Amino acid sequence: MQHAVGAPLPPPHLPGHAATGWTNQAAAHHPGPPPPQGPPPAAPPAAPPAAPPNWVPPETTGHIHLPPGAPVAAPAPAPHTAPGTPGTGTATLAVLLIGPAGAGKTTVARYWASTRRVPTAHISLDDVREWVCAGFADPQSGWNDQSEAQYRLARRTCGFAARNFLANGISCILDDAVFPDRPVVGLGGWKRHVGPGLLPVVLLPGLEIVLERNAERSGNRRLSDEEVAGIHGRMAGWYGSGLPIIDNSKYDVETTARVLDDVLARAIASPPAF
Repeated sequence: MQHAVGAPLPPPHLPGHAATGWTNQAAAHHPGPPPPQGPPPAAPPAAPPAAPPNWVPPETTGHIHLPPGAPVAAPAPAPHTAPGTPGTGTATLAVLLIGPAGAGKTTVARYWASTRRVPTAHISLDDVREWVCAGFADPQSGWNDQSEAQYRLARRTCGFAARNFLANGISCILDDAVFPDRPVVGLGGWKRHVGPGLLPVVLLPGLEIVLERNAERSGNRRLSDEEVAGIHGRMAGWYGSGLPIIDNSKYDVETTARVLDDVLARAIASPPAF
């Protein structure tokens, strides 16, 4: 092995040879300046104590520290919101917008999130489910263990995202077709992953409106009329549940978002029991 500059590497330490042999030889061939006079140099500072076993450094994103994802507490109106201000004002909150396919929940949720006066994120369960490309279990091909597992995984992922947004002062709205006859899997699952401060609202227009909007869809987002009618019929079970319900059959997106904001303001003052 050759080196362009400098002395060759020290030979390996062999048994029976002093470890300082090469150093002494190098010093003989390359005499340096005389050793400094005076007290010996101070000892280097002690190394920091070793981390305890199983220690995990705190999670960070950029320069923002992410605290542990504790369940979201019930929201309260922002203290600097003027009394009598309509809607949610500048409150930080987590919303779950429930509705059948074709209710317009994704469009309304995105619009509401984009028009608030404070940072607000929109998280769509369907979008997160479709992060799976190869091996995507499409429920339209039949609801099975794999599609159920992917749904649960997407819901947990959305819940983690919501908690991290809220931990950094960003409100969020999630949308999902939660069925009232599956409270433990649907609404109970969202509450478990996000926390008791989650505010659910049901968006439920008439069947003819849902069928019309579904007909404008394409790809795997479009369902058959029979499926849409069946889902809409099951969603009717939310009546009498105590959750706020918005019939947006005759509302445009802007009006629906404004009604949603007013409904949420009332829910902050008197959270629904679920």
